Amino acid sequence: METQADFAPYFYDNGPYIYNGNLALFSLSEDTAVGTQIYCLNGTDPEGQEVRYGLSFDPGSKEYFRVDPKSGNITLVEQLDREKQDSINVLVSITDGRSKVVERVTVFVMDANDEKPEFQNMPAIIDVLETTESGSSIYKVEAVDRDTGSGGSVNFFLQNPQSTLFAMDRHSGVLRIKSGEMLDYEKTKTHFVTVIAKDGGGNFNGKEQFMSSTATLTINVIDAQDTPPSFIGTPYFGYVYEISVPGSEIFTVLAKDGDVGNPNPIRYSFEDGDDSVFSINKTSGCITLLTHPMYLKREVFNIKVKASEVSPEGRLMDFGVTTMVIRVVDLNNNPPTFYGENGPQNMFELTMYEHPPEGEILRGLKITVNDSDQGANAKFNLRLIGPGRMLRVVPQTVLNEAQVTILVEDSSAMDYEKHQFLTYKLLAVEIDTPERFSATADIVIHLLDTNDNAPKFSSDYYIARIPENSPGGSNVVSVTATDPDSGPWGDVKYSIYGSGADLFLIQATSGIIYTQPWASLDAEVRSKYNFYVKAEDAEGKYSLAEVFVTVLDLNDHPPAFNDNFQEKTMVIGVPVKIEAVDDDAEVPNNVIEYAIMKAEPDNNIFDINADTGEIMLKSYIKSMAIIQNITKQTDCTWSLVVQARDRGQPSFSTTAVIKIDITEATQLSGGPLGSFLMQNRNKPLQILGMLAGVISLMVIVTVVISTATFMRNKKSNRILPNRRVRRRIPKQQPWNFRNPFKVPETPGEKFRVEEEEPEVTVENVNYNNNVTNVVRQWPPLPCAPSLPPPPPTYIPGERQWVVPTVSATVAPKPRKKPVMNRQDTVNLALVSELKMRLEQKRMLKH
Repeated sequence: METQADFAPYFYDNGPYIYNGNLALFSLSEDTAVGTQIYCLNGTDPEGQEVRYGLSFDPGSKEYFRVDPKSGNITLVEQLDREKQDSINVLVSITDGRSKVVERVTVFVMDANDEKPEFQNMPAIIDVLETTESGSSIYKVEAVDRDTGSGGSVNFFLQNPQSTLFAMDRHSGVLRIKSGEMLDYEKTKTHFVTVIAKDGGGNFNGKEQFMSSTATLTINVIDAQDTPPSFIGTPYFGYVYEISVPGSEIFTVLAKDGDVGNPNPIRYSFEDGDDSVFSINKTSGCITLLTHPMYLKREVFNIKVKASEVSPEGRLMDFGVTTMVIRVVDLNNNPPTFYGENGPQNMFELTMYEHPPEGEILRGLKITVNDSDQGANAKFNLRLIGPGRMLRVVPQTVLNEAQVTILVEDSSAMDYEKHQFLTYKLLAVEIDTPERFSATADIVIHLLDTNDNAPKFSSDYYIARIPENSPGGSNVVSVTATDPDSGPWGDVKYSIYGSGADLFLIQATSGIIYTQPWASLDAEVRSKYNFYVKAEDAEGKYSLAEVFVTVLDLNDHPPAFNDNFQEKTMVIGVPVKIEAVDDDAEVPNNVIEYAIMKAEPDNNIFDINADTGEIMLKSYIKSMAIIQNITKQTDCTWSLVVQARDRGQPSFSTTAVIKIDITEATQLSGGPLGSFLMQNRNKPLQILGMLAGVISLMVIVTVVISTATFMRNKKSNRILPNRRVRRRIPKQQPWNFRNPFKVPETPGEKFRVEEEEPEVTVENVNYNNNVTNVVRQWPPLPCAPSLPPPPPTYIPGERQWVVPTVSATVAPKPRKKPVMNRQDTVNLALVSELKMRLEQKRMLKH
């Protein structure tokens, strides 16, 4: 068997900057991200065997890469930093399983702009003399950037260059004082300058990046002797008082060298204006008085004070000057003082009448006020302190001395009835002095009374009640009025007047109102009285009050019937009414209750309405047969004893005998009018309303016709002679009533309307009624509804003006009185009762 040769595998040498081969001369940027595939090893085996790749580092070296044995892909596993290691030695290998080839290669790390410039001499503190000339260099800033290329170059800048006194050379880093600027220790002792070091920029992670750093340079300005002294606390003011003595300290001035960094001592002196009456201590600056204040010739001194620097050699150098104002003032040692006619006084009294005129001067008060000081020490205010604003003081501001005047400001408040005397405090207080000295004086004013008040009642009106039938001289009510004035002005006299005062008297001094001795009060005659009571003082000032007197009703009248024996006719189903009257004026004295005391022949037939007096049959009685069955009699006449009792205390009553004849109604006949009257026999207001409507219609028609005629005549401008108005009987059908209970003898003979005098005679056809022949004024009844007669034809030259009138009376047609049976009596009773109801309603209205 022949043996085959085995050749070793090898890498492809593809040259530099190729990303596959044996990694020789490969370079990598330091900003490459960890995990990036950076290269691929590539080789072959001559026999075509599969090869495997390997990668290793020198012992102790950091392993930056990892290789996939099969594919040969190399991955970065550690972050690169050129500034720490700019090249990496790597052992790469290839094997076919039998032979292995190992090669040493170097990987170069390329720079990226990832480093900031670093200051070498910052931050720093330097001292610069304030006299250093502008443009001078005062410091050189140094900084280094470890990057290469433009990223390693450094330029210098100042932060906020416009607001500083300095300038920076960007390339060299030299700091200078700006041209035209000077340092001044007195203005700013320390300057803080922020310097920025910025590189030239470079690539980082695929983008261009600029890096910079900042540092602060502290510049201390060194003071130089270039500023004169200055005074502290100006302006200066001093005062000489009247009690000052020679040697008194007036004021101490203070000055300091303007060069506070290295100050020189100060020497003080006067330059002008002291008039040799003041002196100043050369070292302390204390100014003192040399003479007594009375010898000073001026009130104000303006002294020029000089402060000079003293050099170490004792030579006077720069100086400063200020003005010291010294004022000679009066000492405030005198308070204000009040004076009367005889010297100092703190109590003033005055007697006067109340309500003096406003603006009047209280001349009885002689008051002077004085302050012995001078100038502002003698200026003070006057104030008047007391009740209200009745008085006012003049003047209110005083300088040295003034006559005090008290004026009346509110006359109405100076009232004797409120204040018999007034006490005020007159106060003087200094205005512009620290001591605020003051003085007070008491002013007492005694007021005298005048008749300035009218009597006043305790109430504007009085209400009294008195029972009727009270005897004459009975007390009614007591009124009271007071007058606050004193003496005779406060005495009050009473009197009464008015239309209701005739029955009453009043005691002039006590105000007790009582009835006239002859007066008899009756509530039924008059129950209300009102009049005025007058209260008057000695000078005629007065006031009024109104008195209302109510006469209380007593139950002194019993009820009374019109007739104690009355006869009534009752139709079954229709009540019969009786009425009693009580003359008492008030309820319950005039409220009447009705009751049936006795009924014959049977007590169980009738009921009575206790309030209205209406007598009616029991509800179960519907016909005459029921009544006859109860009484077993054919005669239906009852006698009732009816009592009328009032509700007063004590209660009074009266009785009347009522004879009632009971009958039964029959079917109505007589046409629509008769039916209407019978159906409304218990409603007289409806019958009256119908009659009034017919009459009103006729009056309106008459007025319209008359007005039209008048207007027509007025247009013709003719004046016709006066003619008498005649009444004509209108040609119209009479208004007939058919007797519903009797067949007339002749069909056309019923009730008719006749034109007669307005007086109506009502015949008493109800023989059981207790009213006989009564003559009453009766309103005219209209004729049957019909059109009014047409107006007469107008004929020129002749004019008739006729006003149709209606005057009628309701009466049966005269004829022989037939023999009346029972049915006729009942019919007449119904008609009579209807007439009576109409008459009662009319009288109630009037």
